[in-house]
Amino acid sequence: MNSRNIFYALACLSFSVIVGAAVYEHVALWPAAFSEPPKSLSVFQGPYKLNPAPFWMSIHPVTLVFMVIALILSWKTSRRRNVLIPMTGYLIILLTTFTFFVPELLDLTGTPYSDTVDPSLQRRASLWVILSLVRGGTLIVLAIILLLGLAKSVNHKSTSRN
Repeated sequence: MNSRNIFYALACLSFSVIVGAAVYEHVALWPAAFSEPPKSLSVFQGPYKLNPAPFWMSIHPVTLVFMVIALILSWKTSRRRNVLIPMTGYLIILLTTFTFFVPELLDLTGTPYSDTVDPSLQRRASLWVILSLVRGGTLIVLAIILLLGLAKSVNHKSTSRN
């Protein structure tokens, strides 16, 4: 196994971890957390609150490093597009994540506890979930494109056109 394959596999693994974590959050966390806000947001408050930030702040730079290395090592191979397309899409997703999703999520989850349900907060949370599902679906498509590159030869692309 050569370094080209190793870094490509690490990029695939790291990106797949992101997809898996996003799916987990949408199945196990968000339905309960956003069911009756602010009452249902208690999981994000108090001394034992859930804090996913360290995970997300660690996995994104690692994934980007592996993708950049995989792209460099695959530049002259048939895998180039299988790295370039997901990496470009991922960078766009990261931009929207840091400009919309994270600030909105912090605002929603930072709402002080109340034993009532706030319909406007519930609508905002529902919109966040819907948009996040679109983001997650896009990540899945990008992951498939990246993973399909594993089946391609790592030989250099032919420069002649027949």
